[in-house]
Amino acid sequence: MSDLSPAERYTAFRTQSRSAAEHPELTSFREVIGFELDDFQVQACEALEQGRAVLVAAPTGAGKTVVGEFAVHLALASGRKAFYTTPIKALSNQKYADLVRRHGIDNVGLLTGDTTINGDAPVVVMTTEVLRNMLYAGSSTLDGLAYVVMDEVHYLADRFRGPVWEEVIIHLSDDVQLVSLSATVSNAEEFGDWLEMVRGDTAVVVSERRPVPLWQHVLMSSPEPRGKPRLLDLYAGHVDPTDPGTSPPINPDLSAAFRSGRGGNRPGDHGGRGRGRGRGDRGYRGPGGRRSSDRGSDNGGGIGPSRRTPPRFIVIDALGADGLLPAIYFVFSRAGCEAAVDQCLKAGLRLTSPQEEATIRSVVEERTAAIPPEDLDVLGYWAWSQALARGVAAHHAGMLPVFKETVEDLFSRGLVKVVFATETLALGINMPARSVVLDKLVKWDGTSHVPVTPGEFTQLTGRAGRRGIDIEGHAVVVDHPALDPVALAGLASKRLYPLKSSFRPTYNMAVNLVAQVGRDRAREVLETSFAQFQADRGVVGLAKQAQAHAEALDGYAKAMTCTEGDFGAYMDLRRAIKDREKELSRAASGARRAEVVASLEQLRRGDVVEVPSGRRRGYVLVLDPGEPGGFDGPRPTVLTQERQVKKLTLADAPDGLETVTTVKIPKAFNPRKPDARRDLVSSMRNALGAMADDVPSAHSTSSPASRAARGGKALGRRTDPATDPELARLRKALKAHPCHACPERDDHARWAERWNKLKREHDQLVRRVEGRTGSIARTFDRTLDVLLTLGYLQHSGTGNGQSSAGRGSAGRIRVTDDGRWLRRLYAENDLLLAECLRRGVWDGLDPAGLAAVVSTVVYQGRRDDAPDPYIPGGPTGRLADVLDDTQRVWSEVDDLEEAHGIEATGPLDLGLVGAMYRWASGKGLDSVLRGSDLAAGDFVRWCKQVVDVLDQLGGAAPSDKLRTTARKAQDALLRGVVAYSSL
Repeated sequence: MSDLSPAERYTAFRTQSRSAAEHPELTSFREVIGFELDDFQVQACEALEQGRAVLVAAPTGAGKTVVGEFAVHLALASGRKAFYTTPIKALSNQKYADLVRRHGIDNVGLLTGDTTINGDAPVVVMTTEVLRNMLYAGSSTLDGLAYVVMDEVHYLADRFRGPVWEEVIIHLSDDVQLVSLSATVSNAEEFGDWLEMVRGDTAVVVSERRPVPLWQHVLMSSPEPRGKPRLLDLYAGHVDPTDPGTSPPINPDLSAAFRSGRGGNRPGDHGGRGRGRGRGDRGYRGPGGRRSSDRGSDNGGGIGPSRRTPPRFIVIDALGADGLLPAIYFVFSRAGCEAAVDQCLKAGLRLTSPQEEATIRSVVEERTAAIPPEDLDVLGYWAWSQALARGVAAHHAGMLPVFKETVEDLFSRGLVKVVFATETLALGINMPARSVVLDKLVKWDGTSHVPVTPGEFTQLTGRAGRRGIDIEGHAVVVDHPALDPVALAGLASKRLYPLKSSFRPTYNMAVNLVAQVGRDRAREVLETSFAQFQADRGVVGLAKQAQAHAEALDGYAKAMTCTEGDFGAYMDLRRAIKDREKELSRAASGARRAEVVASLEQLRRGDVVEVPSGRRRGYVLVLDPGEPGGFDGPRPTVLTQERQVKKLTLADAPDGLETVTTVKIPKAFNPRKPDARRDLVSSMRNALGAMADDVPSAHSTSSPASRAARGGKALGRRTDPATDPELARLRKALKAHPCHACPERDDHARWAERWNKLKREHDQLVRRVEGRTGSIARTFDRTLDVLLTLGYLQHSGTGNGQSSAGRGSAGRIRVTDDGRWLRRLYAENDLLLAECLRRGVWDGLDPAGLAAVVSTVVYQGRRDDAPDPYIPGGPTGRLADVLDDTQRVWSEVDDLEEAHGIEATGPLDLGLVGAMYRWASGKGLDSVLRGSDLAAGDFVRWCKQVVDVLDQLGGAAPSDKLRTTARKAQDALLRGVVAYSSL
């Protein structure tokens, strides 16, 4: 304030005095926190004290949680309650610890499903699902609730868990003030408009300014064999990295390095970042930031022959030399994270002092004291703790929770200097760093490798720059063959992260809404969802587009008018000819397909077949011919000459295949044993060699054409278009049409094609408009139809539930006794669980068996080609019978959902049955995980999810015996590393 004039100081004083008078609680809060608030924080807090709901959208690390903490302050000051909700348990645990430090342990509670601490406290931190369950159950804990903070509210875009956020927002009492905290999204105003509609007066506060400026770099290998890597600025010197604009020009020196394939510049060039300054290239030569020789060369060039990706330990060394540690190094692969740590250890990397190492070892021993000593080896404790002592760690979902929490604690205290992490670290956990490193710009999304989106890039790099510690943060992308600096500049400069609803009605939601407010009111409630709000807004734009199409169609129709006759009818004939030609072609393709399917169905165990083309080209040995039937035929299991066991599909043999010889497969052959596969491949090669020596032409007729000639049935027999009577009739009619002789026929045809193309687009647009209007309510009606069919709902006054649930149905719908069980089941496969309970499928199981069966409903394996699971008791045992019955129930539910046009319940996965059964039976962790590729952290995580479902069964199962078994199964699972909690 010393730089202000007396008049300006007086004005500032009057403004602060007025603010203190109007917002006394904010003034009190400022005195408590001990630091100055940013403008967006002040704006949001003032709105909150005025009684308004608030949406705050700001970058990671900007301090938006201060607004949530002010809501907690207001609740305590007024003697009412505040709930602070988070999307993940780890974030709930962290926020609980923060609030306990500020308000004391008596004033703060924690509810996360598997942890309950002081649940009746005036301030309770919880996962969002817990609050949703409270709302549906009408919990007395909601009495006196004044504020709800929804941290990371942009999670409502999550496909699987996102609907929970909307359920809470819609169902909260009107007198509860909602504080929504979101990452920077491009449609915050739209989201705010929806909140205003469902929650009343809502202030939308958006801040795109990072409190710590972020600088973008590319790290490239040195041109010298043992030289230090070069850290080059991404943008040209005149570009402000904090506001680069769209498509900013890249650093000319970086461009030159990519063109030459070198990671550095010639002696005397200065393309790197000056230490601590980060101000871009030093090659700036006037307007535009380019030297004349660089004009037109900002495409980054090709991939030069001498470019290579620097090893990760070299990257860490370079960052350390430039003072850019601590760093989070995103690798996007669990195995990659572990390999990176191992590489650093083998390279002798040590980032800690002796004093820091001693502190780390003390913290590690304290935090892991509860882990049984016999489990330390299987958990990889020794390698993990050794890496921590050197200041290096991994962080991913496969780690034991206590290991991850220890890493987070040591990193936040500055003791661990580098964390190799998957993208899950970017999801809310408070672990800021000076630098963030990205190994690559592609990631595995569960089905394929996909590019990192601008929103994901912003979220990941948002960790760089610690407020109050660093004056700037640094985002570093490591050079790799696929890197394009221009694409990277576009990625880093975009802020496109639209928030899209993933809301959909669930069975549990449907029975709870019908029970609370009835069908019609429930329909109206669902039509207020953000999903329907976005759909309805989209309809406005689509309707305008449809109107423009209609006007254009009128113009096209006039342009194709022909004086000789009806040109529309003439074009119909032309299209009919084209369609008939396609039909004949499809018929031929179908015949070819049938021939290939027939060749698959003729395979037998022991056949050696030649695949003449496709990705499985070569010879393979049939281990299991598969089940015949289906459009694509069987999928035989085969052994390739590379000793790999694969499934052979129609796509693998587009030209068919033929048996060339046979090999006897031993009865005791086990495809999982490498030695057995090697011996069998050797037998196959011997048989092929003998066949080649015997008759040269033994398999010379493997082509489709030769097989067709030999086999008597022509492959892909088709009707010749030249002799097809229907095609001949259409062509004759075309030539006889008056418009065929029109001299402007080709011009008319062009306009007619345009009309036809636009008409198809217009019709599709109209269907989209019709489909979006009331789309959520229609899905709700279909969900009710399923529940009526199964008897979870019933029309009042009737003895059955077969009537349609649509608005035109007579009478009211009520929840049956079976439906009341379903109200207590919140798991993703809620209907499948309810059906298994209702039919008594799981009655009579012991606790270990029940835990194993429930795991099939919860578990989702990371691999599609997982080996056959181990089933305790064998294929004819009690557990196997129950699993078969559960599979049968799933199949019936799946068929019913398909018939009603509802997204299907996910399939069962038996991959965890054996491990879950052994753990619930009291076996040790080593015994449970031996022989599987299941990580200890994954096992603990799935165990806790099974425990959560068992807890629901303990309250929802129709029989006392099953409820008791569910509770015993919970207790059996909650031991050792599974029961460990840091709180």
